[in-house]
Amino acid sequence: MDILASHSESFEKAIEHLEHDISSLRTGRATPALVEDIVVEAYGTKQPLKTVASIFVSDAKTITVDPWDKSLSQSVEQAIRNSQLGINPVNDGKLIRLPLPELSQERRVELIKVLHGKLEQARIAVRKIREDVRDNIEKAEKAKTISEDEKFGFFDALEKMVKELNDTIKEIGENKEVEILKV
Repeated sequence: MDILASHSESFEKAIEHLEHDISSLRTGRATPALVEDIVVEAYGTKQPLKTVASIFVSDAKTITVDPWDKSLSQSVEQAIRNSQLGINPVNDGKLIRLPLPELSQERRVELIKVLHGKLEQARIAVRKIREDVRDNIEKAEKAKTISEDEKFGFFDALEKMVKELNDTIKEIGENKEVEILKV
C-alpha cells in the first residue's frame, strides 16, 4: 500500500490548476487564454466565451473573437468591456478585435502582486494535501497496516515530494514574472 502514490494525482492537479490560473495573467503577448474564461450572457445563461465563439490570435498584439451566433456580438463585446482586462474591443459586426495596449509599469507591478497571490494559493493547496496524506499515514499506523519505521519513511518521502512541488511552484512563478516584466 503506497499512501504517497495514491495522492500524487492531487498534487499534480494543484500544479495544473496553478498553471491554468496564471495563463490568464496578461503578459506582453496576445494569447486566447486571456479571454477564453470571460463570462458572457448568452441564451439566458452565463457561459465562458470559449463556448460561444472562436478565439484566435491574429498577431502578437491582437486577439480576434468570432462569435458563432452573430446575434451574440453585443453580449460578447459587453462582457469583454466589463472584464478586468482593460481591453477596449472593436466590433465590426462580424469579428471582435481586441487590440492589446502596452502594459504600463504600474500594471505590471499589479499583475505580479496577483501572481504572487495565486502562487500562495497553490502552496496552501499543497500544504492541505500534505496534511491529508499525513493523516492517512497516521491512521494506517494506528490500524497496524504499516510499522512505525514505515510511517517515518513515508513522512520523509512526503516532505521531499512537497519540497519538490514548492520548488516547481517557485520556478513557475519566476518564469511568469519574467514574462510579465518583459517589455
